[in-house]
Amino acid sequence: LSGLDPAQPYFQGTPIEVRLDKSDAEFVDVIHTDSAPTIPYLGFGMSPAIGHLDFYPNGGKQMPGCGKNPVSQIVDLDGIWEGTRDFVACNHLRSYKYYSDSIIYPDGFLGYSCASYDVFQTETCFPCPQGGCPNMGHYADKFKGKFKNDFVKFYLNTGETKDFALWRYKVTVTLSGKSKVKGYVNVALYGSDGNTRQHQIVKGTLKPDNSYTSFIDAEVNLGTVTKVKFLWNNNWINPTLPKIGAATITVQSGETG
Repeated sequence: LSGLDPAQPYFQGTPIEVRLDKSDAEFVDVIHTDSAPTIPYLGFGMSPAIGHLDFYPNGGKQMPGCGKNPVSQIVDLDGIWEGTRDFVACNHLRSYKYYSDSIIYPDGFLGYSCASYDVFQTETCFPCPQGGCPNMGHYADKFKGKFKNDFVKFYLNTGETKDFALWRYKVTVTLSGKSKVKGYVNVALYGSDGNTRQHQIVKGTLKPDNSYTSFIDAEVNLGTVTKVKFLWNNNWINPTLPKIGAATITVQSGETG
């Protein structure tokens, strides 16, 4: 059984006979996309973990792309009817859109087991453990029986629009140069199966010999990384013409470690 953002009003906190529960089937996986409290945030989805595997994309409360202004959302690519409906219940409806995208991307939507979404943003829950990470959506049942714990929560990020699947990489940049400078560092990754756009790794004071780590949720599964593009900018003309380089750049895949 796959629960697509099971309803919160009248169901959350009720006995298991009333609502979806892991006892309802041999394997129950759940996607939570609208689990903010109904009052005052109008969240329609249930927040507690209730299945064998519970996925909380983007933290499970506010989905990227759902904060667009009403006009652009209502006059959507999919037509006015779908746009209007999305405007009213965008977070809630993301659950089935992620699920349908997951059918096309059997290697996508990897969920990282983590205590919370805040912890997921740190390096604590990365990369996937030895047994791998489950795929949110259609292929979640590949992990049937692998988790013996009572309730396991999985976190991941998705794109703002279709196609929603993203692949997570950890990038660490060690800088070289003579003096510190204010600015930002962008990195783009190139791989055997595709390339990413530029992602910002650090913004602020850039110090030579310091290492900076950030996660890249890439819109492609890169395959084997072949090349890394490093760019930095200080946003204004500096008469001293500072030079900053990358001494090393390390890229780690979340899927394989």
